[in-house]
Amino acid sequence: MQNRADTVEQYLAELPPDRREALQAVRKIILENLDKSGFEEGMQYGMIGYYVPHSVFPAGYHCDHRQPLPFASLASQKSHMALYLMCVYDNEENGRWFRESWAKSGKKLDMGKSCIRFKKLSDIPLDVIGEMIKRVPASKYIEHYQAGLEAMGKGSTKKKAVAAASSKPSAEKAAPKKAASKKAAPKKAAPKKVTRRAH
Repeated sequence: MQNRADTVEQYLAELPPDRREALQAVRKIILENLDKSGFEEGMQYGMIGYYVPHSVFPAGYHCDHRQPLPFASLASQKSHMALYLMCVYDNEENGRWFRESWAKSGKKLDMGKSCIRFKKLSDIPLDVIGEMIKRVPASKYIEHYQAGLEAMGKGSTKKKAVAAASSKPSAEKAAPKKAASKKAAPKKAAPKKVTRRAH
């Protein structure tokens, strides 16, 4: 559920008091542990976002280069609140540390690939979230992100298919050849109608 707020403050102001209090607490722990030399806070994809700005990583997000590289997001969804941590997505070491540390807190983890869902502040261990953010400076995050892109480029079936397709003549180029071969084929003469005269 995307919010149309232009600023983080506006986003928070529009929330019900209980959700505002919970998200402010999570936001506070993120900001206290965030590598401010490489990350910024702002609105991204209708959520409170933490990202690598283009001034640090000009290439931006590979899915949409106009967007800065996402790192984390905080949102109030329809039936829950959510914290998105891209630093645990597709990073086995971070993911393992995060899940083990969460389990030690004694709290139940409701998590997808990068999305941690919670309904109240007491559902989440703030110290684990803070430590996870602190463990990933921008330089380390960018390095892992670029390595992932490179690995995808080398082993991606999609990219191989694109490369294979580009080595074959396109349909447009092949079309004139077909047309030419039809023109070159000799036309069969229509059978002549023989009229017999009566004797």
